[in-house]
Amino acid sequence: MYTSDSIGENDLSTGISKQDVDWRARLALQHIRSLFSKRVIDIIKANTDDLGPLNLDSFRKNNLSASWKVIEQEDVVNNNSSPSEIKESTRIWTPTGKPEKTLDGRIQSVDTPEKLMRRQLRDKRRETRVANLVKKDDDVIIKLENAAIQRSKSVDSAVLGKYSIWRKETDNENIDTTIRLVRDQMIMARVYMSIATMKNKTQLARELQNQLKESQHALGDATADADLNRSVAEKIKAMGQLLSKAKDQVYDCKLVTGKLRAMLQSADEQVRSLKKQSMFLSQLAAKTIPNGIHCLSMRLTIDYYLLPVEKRVFPRSENLENPDLYHYALFSDNVLAASVVVNSTIKNAKEPEKHVFHLVSDKLNFAAMNMWFLLNPPGKATIHVENVDEFKWLNSSYCPVLRQLESAAMKEYYFKSDHQSTGSSNLKYRNPKYLSMLNHLRFYLPQVYPKLNKILFLDDDIVVQKDLTGLWKVDLNGKVNGAVETCGESFHRFDKYLNFSNPNIAKNFDPNACGWAYGMNMFDLDVWKKKDITGIYHRWQNMNEDRVLWKLGTLPPGLMTFYGLTHPLDKSWHVLGLGYNPSIDKKDIEKAAVIHYNGNMKPWLELAMTKYRSYWVKYIKFDHPYVRGCKLGE
Repeated sequence: MYTSDSIGENDLSTGISKQDVDWRARLALQHIRSLFSKRVIDIIKANTDDLGPLNLDSFRKNNLSASWKVIEQEDVVNNNSSPSEIKESTRIWTPTGKPEKTLDGRIQSVDTPEKLMRRQLRDKRRETRVANLVKKDDDVIIKLENAAIQRSKSVDSAVLGKYSIWRKETDNENIDTTIRLVRDQMIMARVYMSIATMKNKTQLARELQNQLKESQHALGDATADADLNRSVAEKIKAMGQLLSKAKDQVYDCKLVTGKLRAMLQSADEQVRSLKKQSMFLSQLAAKTIPNGIHCLSMRLTIDYYLLPVEKRVFPRSENLENPDLYHYALFSDNVLAASVVVNSTIKNAKEPEKHVFHLVSDKLNFAAMNMWFLLNPPGKATIHVENVDEFKWLNSSYCPVLRQLESAAMKEYYFKSDHQSTGSSNLKYRNPKYLSMLNHLRFYLPQVYPKLNKILFLDDDIVVQKDLTGLWKVDLNGKVNGAVETCGESFHRFDKYLNFSNPNIAKNFDPNACGWAYGMNMFDLDVWKKKDITGIYHRWQNMNEDRVLWKLGTLPPGLMTFYGLTHPLDKSWHVLGLGYNPSIDKKDIEKAAVIHYNGNMKPWLELAMTKYRSYWVKYIKFDHPYVRGCKLGE
């Protein structure tokens, strides 16, 4: 029934005459020779009489082309088939259907179950292949997207900043699309104007320049779509038409890309410059005493020296050395800040009469500090004010910091105006507060208070919100310092503060050791004396004369001095960051015993964060004549 080149016309006609086929079958047989090779036709012809028109065994034995797919018996036989059905289905290639005649006399072939089964299998294979191809395409797309994301992450974020194409639009909650469109048009207008000038398209460059001025005038100082003038829509339309014209005349992908890259780099340099300027101004503001506080200090000082000597004495001086009471150490040159610390502590104390405040100030603010607390005594609590300059034992022969401050190198570092290092970090550590011994007096507590066995150290930028007497009951387990740890994040560990490239640091400290906070610290002065903490501090301070171990400040030497001697307190005692972190949980603030405005944004400065300022302001007596006279409530 099939033909090849080796079969003659007579053989073909003879084979055809033996079957009752119509003219369509005859036409098909004439073209069959183009479909099969001679070898296939010979096999079919040789096995037709014995095994039927087509037999699977012949395909297996003669190793036909791979395009002939052999279907195994289990693929086409249902598990529930009867033995007779299985026997019949083993020869699925043999057509068992018989041709039937239609009403008009034509012969029509009827599909047998075997043919239908083969067709279903073919369809199923096609669907499987299509599904695999689609899955491969999806996998390829996902791989390309991931690769693009990785490439975007590798780009220097310091250069791109917020211009990264992967940034979320929701970074800006108030997206004003019209303003953004105008600004984008202005950027492209500058690009095309530059290219037009380069290509001597003076008329086009002039038109772009004029339209750019119109857009700038329409935009003005608007920061939201609601602030825009009604004429902005016309300006946008006119600019769009001009940009389309410019694109047709001067567009060059390479030039446009280069111009945009240059503009981006220029904008980045401006941002960096403004950030440096902002850092400088914030550091300067943090160092500056507000006029109101300066006014308060001056008025109090004048009135103090007008006060008779016998009236300059605080009551209950017998409590100053009583170890059974609760003693606080507060070193400050800010009268208003010190008053908030004392007022907040007393107002939240359960037994105010048992609390004793030891205040130390400098020569400039000593009189003002005395006068304020003479006029505003802290209820039944005891208070005493001293002048650090009257501690005669605190001299350069005993204290390494004072000796270093007298050196020419340190004077040059602080006072030379053309100092080479003008970065924000250097500016921070060149703060004049590091010249004051008030900042370093915390390392000499047993010398200042020799009759006490425990003392709670408080910074002047804190607010007390709960009774603190429970701290005296905390077992420090033989440690000297009780403090709240700050190593919730990796950047608050020792390697942030110390120079671990120095062998003296590397061999004595763990870079991953947990840092802790100054500002509210319980010190066991008896253990302090046994461990010679002040001597340890002196040793490290002498080794850091050239500032090779750490930068200036008191926290790094504190971490080193109390290394292995600090007991961690529960974090609810002391919450930090109100002077720099705008995202502190309100619940944590309200539950804290002490909140700390560490950072540049002190609550008495104009740059303070308003969301935190109320916790501090409520302890100020704004109706006080001195406070009102210096306009501190404005």
